[in-house]
Formats: sequence, C-alpha cells, structure tokens
Amino acid sequence: MARLLGGLRSVRRSLRIWLSMLRLLAGLWADGADWTYRGGVTPERRAARQQRRAHWLTGELLGLGSAFIKLGQLLSARPDVLPAGYVEELARLQDQVPAFPFAVAQQLLEQELGERCVEVVDLEESPLGAASLAQVHRASLRSGRQVVFKIQRPGLERLFRLDLEVLQQIAAVLQRHPRWGQGRDWVSIAQECRRVLLRELDFRLEAEHAARFRQQFLEDRGIRIPGVVWELTSRRVLCLDYVPGIKITDRQALIEAGIDPAAVAEKGAASYLQQLVRFGFFHADPHPGNLAVARDGALIYYDFGMMGQISQRLRSRLGRMVTAAAARDAGGLVSELQAAGVIATGIDPGPVRRLVRVMLTDALTPPFDSNVLAKLSGDLYDLVYGQPFRLPSELIFVMRALSTFEGVGRSLDPGFSLIAIARPYLLPLMTASGSGPNDLINQLGRQAAEVGSRALGIPRRLEESLARIEQGDLQVQIRAGETDRLLRRLAVAQQGTGQSFLLGALAVAAALLGASTRPALAAIPLVAGLPVGLGWLKLQGRLKRDLRLDKLPGAQAPAGPDSPAT
Repeated sequence: MARLLGGLRSVRRSLRIWLSMLRLLAGLWADGADWTYRGGVTPERRAARQQRRAHWLTGELLGLGSAFIKLGQLLSARPDVLPAGYVEELARLQDQVPAFPFAVAQQLLEQELGERCVEVVDLEESPLGAASLAQVHRASLRSGRQVVFKIQRPGLERLFRLDLEVLQQIAAVLQRHPRWGQGRDWVSIAQECRRVLLRELDFRLEAEHAARFRQQFLEDRGIRIPGVVWELTSRRVLCLDYVPGIKITDRQALIEAGIDPAAVAEKGAASYLQQLVRFGFFHADPHPGNLAVARDGALIYYDFGMMGQISQRLRSRLGRMVTAAAARDAGGLVSELQAAGVIATGIDPGPVRRLVRVMLTDALTPPFDSNVLAKLSGDLYDLVYGQPFRLPSELIFVMRALSTFEGVGRSLDPGFSLIAIARPYLLPLMTASGSGPNDLINQLGRQAAEVGSRALGIPRRLEESLARIEQGDLQVQIRAGETDRLLRRLAVAQQGTGQSFLLGALAVAAALLGASTRPALAAIPLVAGLPVGLGWLKLQGRLKRDLRLDKLPGAQAPAGPDSPAT
C-alpha cells in the first residue's frame, strides 16, 4: 500500500512539473507573438511582459520546491540560455521556506551522528534559519563549544532524483524542438544541473569548501570564517562554529556598535578581490544573508554551498583581458575572448568589436558610475543572449558576485566604488599570465619579433601579388557583414511573402469547397496548408533572430576600420 501511495505521489508530482513547463512554454510563445499585445507591440511592452513572466517563473520555482529553487539559481548563471530579464530575476531567488518540526530535526541528528550525539548537550528548538535544503539550529557541546548544525530536510534526495528525472525528459523534448533546441544543448545542461545538485546534497563537500575558504584568511584578523567540527559532520549534517554578527546591511546597528560602515564596505571589497586574484577560490553567493559583521568590525562569511573557482588558465587569460580593457583595445579584447572560448570562432567579429567598444566606453570610462558593475553585467547579458557567445560559468558567477557585492557596498557607503578599490588588485592579475617581473619586457620582445618577421615578409608578398596581377590571377573578395545580413533578411522576407500568398490561396480554396455541394473536399487545401504554415512560422522566427543583433546597443554603428574586409 505504501509503495502504491508513493507511486501515486510521484505521478502527481510529475504531472505538476509538466503542467508548469507547458504553461511556461505557452507564455513564451505568446510573448513572442506580436498580435498578442493589445495596442501593438513596442520594446517597452515587450520588456514589461518579459519582467512579469520572469517574476511568475520565480514564484513557480519557489512553489515547486528545493530542486527547482536550486535549478533557478544555476540558470541565473546562463545568460547565453535565458534573456537578461530572466537572469536578473532568477539571480534574486532566495529559498526562504517554512521550517520542519524540531522533533524531526532531533531524529535526523540521531540517525546521522549515532553515538556521537552524546556530545550535543543543548540543541535550541527554534532554528536560526530555514531554506530549501536544510535548516540551522544553534547548539552547545559538552566541551562548551558553541556551534550550529545544518540539518538536511528529510526525504530530500528521493525528491531531488524524481524532479531531476522529469527535468531530463523535459530537456529531451526541448532539444527536439526545431526552434528552441537550435544552438542550445538542453540535454547537457540538464545533466550538468543533475551533477551539481546531487553533489550539493552531500554536506561533507560544503565542509571541505568552508575549511579551504577559512584557510585562505587565517592570517587576516579582519575576516572571520566559521571552523568545521569534523567529528560531528556527515553527509546530511554539517557542524560549524557559532559566529554571531550584525547583518551587513543593518547600517544603523553598525553605527550604534561603533563600526564605520564605509570601512566595512572597503574591507569586504578587498577580501573579495583577494579571493579572485590571489586565491582563485571565491564565495559565489555573497548576498546580505550570507554576510555579517562582528562586534570588533571583522567581516563574517556564512554558507559555503555555492563556491566558485577560477582555473590558472582562465586567470592567465583574464589578465590579458584586463590589460586589453584598460587600454580600450576592443579588437584585442575580442581576440582574447575568442582564445578563451567565450566567443565562437569563425564568426563575423566586426559587430562584436563594436558592441565591446560601446561597453568599454560606457562602463569603464572615468568618472565611474556608482553601479558600474550592475550596468556592465546587464550589457554583458544582453550581448550574450542569442549571439555566438558561450561564457564560462565561473565568469558569470564572478560578474554576478561582484555586482551583488557592489550593491552591498553602496548600502553601507553611498560613495562606494568597487572599480576604484580594485585598481591595486588588477595589477597582479595583469601580470599573472607572465613568468615574473620581466613579463612586460618579454611581451614587448615577442611583439617586436612578430613585427619584424612580418616586415621581412612584405617584399616577398608584394612580389607574389604583382606576379599574380600580371598573370591575371589576382581576385579581390570583399565581404560586408551588414550587407550579407540585409540580403539574407530580404530573401527570407520574400519567401515569407510568397508563402503568405500561398496560404491565402489555400484558405480561399478551402472556403469555396466548403460552400460547395461536396464540403469534405475542403480538407484537401487545409491539409496542404499545414506544412506551408509551419514553414511560414519558421521564417518568422529566423527574421526575429536576425533582428536581435540590430536591437543591441552599438549594433547600428556605421562601418569603419573594424568593418571586416578581406
């Protein structure tokens, strides 16, 4: 009987997930159809509807529970998959859910720790916080040590596996769709989400993250990270030192405690830049709930379930990117992005260079705007979606974490500027790709050798070109990316017009046959019109995709030296 009830609950759960997915797909289809906008479609109305849809999706994920809350947080790091409005809304997804009963928490603690439970002499009944994965209780140990226990919700792994199985099925359906599956590997995305989410259920991994993060700041008295109590930590229970503090956004409480909020903001920014530049291992979710300030002014970090890591290869590449950005070298920056795999190779780089130049000019030119990183993140998300970009997830986590921390800093100090504080930390990042202090000299030497090699080859290339001209074999090919796109768009529009006429003719034929003495014959033009109608819908989708690039900032810039020509 219990197995039957469990099966019925699984079926009901699967149906609910599929229903939410179908509602989302229907809403996205309606958002993309111009005729569904009362009074005509405008960019403002489209953006407002996208914002409402993203807000609805966030609420739906919260209602579906733990796995989907975490899924939303993971998708917020994929601006190449979702539009910017969805990314920004999902990035604010916070999993505040009701706590489960204290008796259940005690039972789970006894199951996980066994005889080691005798070390716990006082477990507070009211949790300090409750989230989708676990809830936190303060406790005292027999030794007098004050700790907190993070206890996983009961039955969570079974629910996770069921939800993730349904997500695999949804991903397979999306992948087979001719429009939604184009250019995106939904199956791989679902498999990656499955791997990450199942790993997050093992609290021993979070304990390792906390210990490694604490080791980075052992010598810094201004940063405080809770220590791990390893003997009371298991797969579903995490025990950490209790480190109380004032919530970082409570500016009034900080002032009353004699703590300078501006100093806290600067200390937090410095610690975060150290994580990125010096260690390459950083806290990927620094929202105000995970940050506090001790009574002596030290900054406290909580919750180490979502951490990011920058590989040495990417750190080396980031140094070159920072150098190119500081020099306002859009072409050099695009080349580095292509080398890092951020931009697909074999594309027309002219429009990309113009868009990158707009971003560099607007966002990184002094005097810096107070929300420069938030603006830069928005520009980046708009640039990535629907374009040949594949941003590494660690880069997205860096951008999102920095923009979140910038918001925290401005809440403490209105004059806070993360870019200004970052200057001394960017210098080692710019030289991280070299072999030491002589990196600049080595780089100049390489550039000089490259220029010299090209200069020596100029006479030979000129002689070959002159010989080809004399023989009549020289061909000049000019490729204009903007013209190619315009001609392609005109061809698609012409095909769409022809199919529209054909659909109209078939509709008239169906109407005439339906009014005749043999109305059953009206099915013939109706059936013939189905593939024509599907082809017309595909052409409309292609037209919309071609128009996306033109709507982005800087895409309409006149052709100049960056216009591709070969």
